[in-house]
Amino acid sequence: MAEAGVSAAETVGDTEREEGEVSEEQSPGWSESQLRSYPFKTRQIPRLPHGDPRAEELIDNEEPVVLTDTNLVHTALKWDLNYLEENIGNGDFSVYAANAHKFLYYDEKKMVNFKNYKPISRREEMKFPEFAKKLRDIQQRESDERLYLQQTLNDTVGRKIVVDFLGFNWNWINRQQSKHGWGQLTSNLLLIGMEGNVTPAHYDEQQNFFAQIKGYKRCILFPPEQFECLYPYPVHHPCDRQSQVNFENPDYERFPNFKNVVGYETVVGPGDVLYIPMYWWHHIESLLDGGITITVNFWYKGAPTPKRIEYPLKAHQKVAIMRNIEKMLGEALGNPQEVGPLLNTMIKGRYN
Repeated sequence: MAEAGVSAAETVGDTEREEGEVSEEQSPGWSESQLRSYPFKTRQIPRLPHGDPRAEELIDNEEPVVLTDTNLVHTALKWDLNYLEENIGNGDFSVYAANAHKFLYYDEKKMVNFKNYKPISRREEMKFPEFAKKLRDIQQRESDERLYLQQTLNDTVGRKIVVDFLGFNWNWINRQQSKHGWGQLTSNLLLIGMEGNVTPAHYDEQQNFFAQIKGYKRCILFPPEQFECLYPYPVHHPCDRQSQVNFENPDYERFPNFKNVVGYETVVGPGDVLYIPMYWWHHIESLLDGGITITVNFWYKGAPTPKRIEYPLKAHQKVAIMRNIEKMLGEALGNPQEVGPLLNTMIKGRYN
C-alpha cells in the first residue's frame, strides 16, 4: 500500500483538480454540470484496458482503477426498469426512501446503542413491480421523495436474469480472485438509484468490483491513510464505517483534518468496472439530471491474515486493529459512546 501523498498520488493519476475545476478527460455521456461541487482537491483514477500491465499493478497494490473492457456484465447491459420488472421474479427487495438526496445507510441492530439516533432514510420491503411503479410515480409528480433499491441477487430471480447472470465474464473475475488470494464471493448487490442520489463516504471490509450497467456514477475514493481526515462514526454507532463529515458543507471546527483530504475520482458508465480496494473510502453519486442508474457489486472477502505480521503495518491493517480495539473496549466498558474519546486519549496519533 502506498504511503499517503507519495506513491498512491503518483500511481493513481497526475491530474489534480481544484474545487470546481473542469476535467479534460470527459465521457461523451455526461458533462461537468452534472457533478456536485466539493471543497477539496481530487486526482483522476486511471481508465485502462484490463490487459494493460499497469491495471494489474494497481490491483496488486490495492489501488483503484477503472477497467474499460472486461465484458464482466455485458449480458446485463440491456437491463432497464422495464426488463427487470418483467424478468426479475417475485422476491422481496430492500428499498430505501428519503426526502433528500443522501442515503446514509445504518445498521438497525446497533440503534439500541444510540437511542436518540434518527436515520435520514427508511427501509421498506417490496416486490419489484411495486418499486418500479412508485419510482415512476415520484418522477411523474416531480416529488422530493427519493428511492434507492439495494438488494442481493439471490435464487428468487427469474430465468432470464439467471441466464444473464451466468453470462457474466466469470473467467476473468475468477482469475482475479485466485491471483490475489481473495476469499469467497460474498454477494452480488443490485443497486438501482434515482438521478442525484448520493451514498456518502464510507469504507467496506471487502474487495469490490463495482460494475456499472445503466447511467453514470461519479465515484470519489480516499485511501485508508486518510482515515483521520474523514472522522468515521464509532464502531458501535449505526453508521459505523461512514464519515461524519458533510462534504457539501464541512464543519472544520469539529473536523479540522478534513482540510487535508485529497480524493481520487472517476465517472463510470455502462460496461465500466471500478476496482474499489478493501478499506478505501468511497463516496458515490448518480449524476444530476442523469436518469436512473443501475449497478452490480461483486464483493469478495479479503486475503487471509498472514501468519507472520510484517512491519511497518499497512494503513488498512492499522484501521482493522483500531476497529478491533474499539469493539473490545465498548463491550468491556458497557458504554460504547465513550469509546471514541477514550481511544483518542489512549492512542494519540494512532498512525505514528
